[in-house]
Amino acid sequence: MARKLRPIGHEDRLSVVDHLDELRSRLIVCTIALAVAFGLCFWQNAPLISLLNHSVPLKSVATAEERGEVKERKGDFLAAQGASALATSPSVPVKERAYYQEMATGLTQAAAALPRKAEPEKPITIGVAEPFTTTMAIAAYFALLFCLPLLIYQVYAFVLPAFSPDERRAAFPLMIMAPALFVTGVVFAYFLVLPPAVKFLQGFNSSNFNSLLQAKPYYEFEILTMLGIGLTFQLPLALLGLDRVGVLNARTLTRHWRYSVVIIAIIAAALPGADPVTTLLEMVPLLLLYVLSIVLLMVADRRSAARAAAELSGSTPDPT
Repeated sequence: MARKLRPIGHEDRLSVVDHLDELRSRLIVCTIALAVAFGLCFWQNAPLISLLNHSVPLKSVATAEERGEVKERKGDFLAAQGASALATSPSVPVKERAYYQEMATGLTQAAAALPRKAEPEKPITIGVAEPFTTTMAIAAYFALLFCLPLLIYQVYAFVLPAFSPDERRAAFPLMIMAPALFVTGVVFAYFLVLPPAVKFLQGFNSSNFNSLLQAKPYYEFEILTMLGIGLTFQLPLALLGLDRVGVLNARTLTRHWRYSVVIIAIIAAALPGADPVTTLLEMVPLLLLYVLSIVLLMVADRRSAARAAAELSGSTPDPT
């Protein structure tokens, strides 16, 4: 397998069976990597679930009794402060000062015995097997996330023979950019999209609903949002690929930018969390990536034109 998994040269000639054999070997490597990552993620599921829980502190849902206890605690502390002030006031007789001091002590002790606030909410599970199946799903998603660089490399190594040496030099930076852009999208979603999105969705019309979050849909919303935004961050690479095959170029993207904005809005709305806050937060980086793609395509088109002109004149093209 080690021999078959080495990158094959552009000049090598393989039969269909050899290509299928190499594809099978690389799929085996990917499957083993995913299985090992899944086992590790399932073993360390508690830190991963904690990571998801801390992406945005869930709104505390207190019962009417808990809210009353919190209010009572605040009232007792205020009353204790008033009694303590009277106990130290020179205008109050000495006998009454002792009474007020005793009252302040009692109120302080009573307030300290009451809960400070409701416990932070945790997602709920319904059914006997849901904690197990939800943990399995979370481990699978994180395993895919951690193995993505290896999966991209295996895809690159498999299609490498189809590229000429010049095309290989151009494709290698793109293969490095792909996981980097994906990780950037995941980090952006975790820190900048999920907190305001969950806060808005959980707090929307909260006076009429008692919001209880079920674990599986909540974690799926978080993970799919991160995966979706991570994949949409591949937009520059997708546009560069379309430019390479001659489908579009920088001039096309600039001329039809209005249609592109509409398409980006549709893509953002199709991602998890089709509320206005989440959609807007997902649109902003896509628009920035669209502008970045135009710049990259301009550079690529300029280099392609210089290379074509150099080939016609028989000189070496300027690499810049």
